[in-house]
Amino acid sequence: MLTNRPTATVETVVKEAAPCAPALSPFAEYVPEVRIPHLWAKRALDIVVSALALLLLAPLMAIIALLIRLESPGPVLFRQIRLGRYGKPFIMYKFRSMRCNAQELQPLLMHMNEKRGGAFKIRHDPRMTRIGRFLRKYSLDELPQLFNVLKGDLSLVGPRAMAPYDVNRFDDVSYYRRFAVPQGCTGLWQVSGRSNLSFEEWMRLDLYYVENISFWLDIKILLKTIPAILRGDGAY
Repeated sequence: MLTNRPTATVETVVKEAAPCAPALSPFAEYVPEVRIPHLWAKRALDIVVSALALLLLAPLMAIIALLIRLESPGPVLFRQIRLGRYGKPFIMYKFRSMRCNAQELQPLLMHMNEKRGGAFKIRHDPRMTRIGRFLRKYSLDELPQLFNVLKGDLSLVGPRAMAPYDVNRFDDVSYYRRFAVPQGCTGLWQVSGRSNLSFEEWMRLDLYYVENISFWLDIKILLKTIPAILRGDGAY
């Protein structure tokens, strides 16, 4: 873990930080300003696809919500602060796949963590519910993130949005470069094995995306996403 570096706390991020003003980011020293010529097309694709997907998947999402409510007490949605482009915080939505006190239990389970760096993963996480395991297996728990895409918090494609707690455990300043582009629902990590990869491999894929970002790379990743979801490789 780094010692002399900015801390990813919500308080240190200017709430209205514009995407064109990386100097307002707590990671400004380490995050380059990346020009994205196709940003308008990327945003248009985000709006059209997320809106259509929410309409088509509404019945499925209603069924999932009912199953979650029937299996265990607590809210249907899990809300967590994540960091977007340049470290701007936002509330990310997911279907709840764990017990209500999962966040409070995480520090007690750190000895079971199977990943290094800023990742926390346990293959057989004891906090998981039965329906939650199925949702995680096929990434159905992430469907509510389409609302984040529609709002502009996320893009369909980009590095996975991370929580401040996980970012604070980065042990390499180069990893902050992943925040130079919009964070996404899917990306190279998701279509390349997800949790089967090491944390270092995950970061390398994110940095590759930042350095080679293009509209056609986004399309290629989107086309690979559905087969990756159906296989369920590395999803837990």
